[in-house]
Amino acid sequence: MRIGLFATCLGDTLFPDAVKSTAVLLARLGHDVVFPPEQTCCGQMHVNTGYQREPVPLVRNFADQFGDSAIEAVVIPSASCAGSVRHQHEIIAERYGDAPLRARVATVKAKTYELSEFLVDVLDVTSVGAHFPYRVTYHPTCHSLRMLRVGDKPLRLLRAVDSIELVELPEADSCCGFGGTFAVKNADTSTAMLQDKMRDITATGADVCTVGDSSCLMHIGGGLSRIKAGARTLHLAQILASTRPSPYVLTEAAV
Repeated sequence: MRIGLFATCLGDTLFPDAVKSTAVLLARLGHDVVFPPEQTCCGQMHVNTGYQREPVPLVRNFADQFGDSAIEAVVIPSASCAGSVRHQHEIIAERYGDAPLRARVATVKAKTYELSEFLVDVLDVTSVGAHFPYRVTYHPTCHSLRMLRVGDKPLRLLRAVDSIELVELPEADSCCGFGGTFAVKNADTSTAMLQDKMRDITATGADVCTVGDSSCLMHIGGGLSRIKAGARTLHLAQILASTRPSPYVLTEAAV
């Protein structure tokens, strides 16, 4: 299958290894991964902050970059950005776009997937040949739970990882407190929510808290590093891309 990979803004600037791991994983499973070079932001942050007309050029560019019929699927290592493409792009195109844009958005929407749902629902795999010999807990992001409804797909993938010790995260479905500009506009509330999430993560004794969304990865990871918790965050794709021949190794400082 020919797969178009969308990096996302945070993936491109802060977590490029998660994007690379997504490409490595999909290629290892036998697929042709392409990276449209003119891709930009999906426009989610504009829409979530109340600016709906402004992201029209971003929506149009996304449709142009990934609308090629040779691209059979679009995979995004981010539930929030996948949710934006699948839900917000259609709204923006209907309200402020033209007929050609609406058609292209509908085409791209139908073939866009968050990483875990693509692996489980489209490729019908849960065991991807991963090896990760560490104690891991999983934080399900708000967009994955409430917008895309990926359910336990990330956990099914993690349970199939060789040598992993997977531990349940208390209050797993509670928000980490980021919420995009919410963390800026409501910093005290965001910080309190983050403290609760960090408390629950440290209670598991996990070496790693894995997440499928770079925004939560940034928020939780930043908090854990500030309190020197011992645990670290790692994108789901990086765990799934780790194998015995090419393992992801946690440094002593990270653990």
